Amino acid sequence: MQDVTDLPFLRLMSEYGGADLYVTEYFRVYPGSCLDRNILESVTQNPTGRPLLAQMIGNDIPSLVRTAQQLQQHPVAGIDLNLGCPAPVVYRKCAGGGLLRDPARVDAILGALRAAISLPFTVKTRIGFDTPDVFDTLLPIFARHRLDLLTVHGRTVAEGYRSRVHYDFIRRAVEQLPCPVLANGNVHSVASAQRVLSDTGAAGLMIGRAAIRNPWLFGQIRSQQCGLPVATPKGRDVLNYLRSLYDAVRPAGLDDRRHVEKMKKYLNYIALGIEPTGRFLHLVRRAQSQGEFFDVCGEFLEHDQPMALEPFDLDLKPADLLAGQHR
Repeated sequence: MQDVTDLPFLRLMSEYGGADLYVTEYFRVYPGSCLDRNILESVTQNPTGRPLLAQMIGNDIPSLVRTAQQLQQHPVAGIDLNLGCPAPVVYRKCAGGGLLRDPARVDAILGALRAAISLPFTVKTRIGFDTPDVFDTLLPIFARHRLDLLTVHGRTVAEGYRSRVHYDFIRRAVEQLPCPVLANGNVHSVASAQRVLSDTGAAGLMIGRAAIRNPWLFGQIRSQQCGLPVATPKGRDVLNYLRSLYDAVRPAGLDDRRHVEKMKKYLNYIALGIEPTGRFLHLVRRAQSQGEFFDVCGEFLEHDQPMALEPFDLDLKPADLLAGQHR
């Protein structure tokens, strides 16, 4: 998740059990581009103890090949190509999900990258740009280039994050491709994880936004799969998580006011699981200082009641849901 899964956030997630596999923010690739130093730190200082894929986004084939070759000189578990980002600033440049409008170009990019990458080569895709009709054209392209893993977000680019997820298309990929397929989209609880795995037959799950809200989710899913009790955090656990998140992602020298504004990016997602009326989100968005911010958090979380942290249907604007989530 762009502007989220940086080195401090990865470190914090690993402290809560974390995922089995991580993906960096995307390296923007274009003629003359260089590896982003901040993103590269996530690779060279990987704090998770788990494999980490280096993600690229772009459409210029020589530049993508060059960047893939550079990334392979670092301790990455593989190279991931983003064909799913729904942010207009990305797809208008025919990158990310925008490439799904041009299957022939996707074919050429995958062929060049497969020839250049000796490590595992993975792709994250959506099921189409404005219609899923192209998905049946894309699947043979993915198969032909011997991907090592494909992650499918079961929406089109135009559908963003708010429509229902078309899990039947993920199942179609599972049935037709020789590589493992991960399911992505609206996996926000143990129950939804179990249902998506059952409905799609996927080899695993990619979880993004829900991990911001519930860092315990990976461990909860593993416990359920192993037949162990699933631990549920309490209000004070969530409050302590917010304190840890506040400290972990604060850049050196950033004053309280600006950091509180930065935290609101995370709270757009975390608030979805805290209370159903939207009052918490409204109040925390108005906070201007660290004291005000945690006064609001304490009002709603200073208790020992279990917190499911499943999303309530708050009326967020599309811009809120896209802010920082270009994955």
